[in-house]
Amino acid sequence: MAKKMTGPASARQAKIEAARKNDNGAGVSKIIVAAVVVVVAIIAVVGGVVIAQEKKQDRVGTSTAVPAAAGAMGEGFVANKDVTLAAGAPTLDVYEDFQCPACAQFERIMGSTVTDLAAQGKIKLVYHLKTIIDGNTGTTHSLTMGNAAMCAADAGTFQPFHDDVYANMPAQEGEGWTQAQTKAFAEKAGISGSALDTWTTCVNDKKYTKYVQSTEDASNRAGITGTPTVLLAGAKVDFNQVSDAAALTAAVEAATK
Repeated sequence: MAKKMTGPASARQAKIEAARKNDNGAGVSKIIVAAVVVVVAIIAVVGGVVIAQEKKQDRVGTSTAVPAAAGAMGEGFVANKDVTLAAGAPTLDVYEDFQCPACAQFERIMGSTVTDLAAQGKIKLVYHLKTIIDGNTGTTHSLTMGNAAMCAADAGTFQPFHDDVYANMPAQEGEGWTQAQTKAFAEKAGISGSALDTWTTCVNDKKYTKYVQSTEDASNRAGITGTPTVLLAGAKVDFNQVSDAAALTAAVEAATK
């Protein structure tokens, strides 16, 4: 039969056992604290993602509508889809931001020529709406105006609406346009009566806002991060060489197959 230890040996054993118990308790506590920290971090990340998604949904809405002249999310809007193209007519891709001052300058210098070439079927004119300045200024004016322009396209008045917006560019980036100004662009473009009511509903419902966001995202993936960027037959137009309407017309003729 084993005998119970007494004296110094017994005291040392008791201290060892006590230390072991304390160490185990501390280890368990550390594990519990670490687990709680991880859970809190996960909750914070998930919560941040949810909030970001809610903000994005509030900004772009939920509509997945795509303009008939675009075809699919991310694709550019064909401004002259109903025009019969001339044989070998090249595609002119125009990447623009409605708040971009340089885009407004491009429109002043070459806009009417671009429109004429498109109307004559000498080019396939494709607009890609971008929202760079929204990100720079913390606004949504480019996105909102892009949606309004696509709503005008439903009424068959995209080009005059588009042109009038650029003709009335705010003096300050980020200033944007009021609802009254935007409605005035629609009316000047020829939208009235029940068509104006339909346009207003389209704008308020953010029918094409997600589409506009998709063209921004698609162009970014393609490496186009500045505006205006113009591609003729897939090649970037150098504005140092093509600096006026006559030069653009000549470039189009040269690109026609």
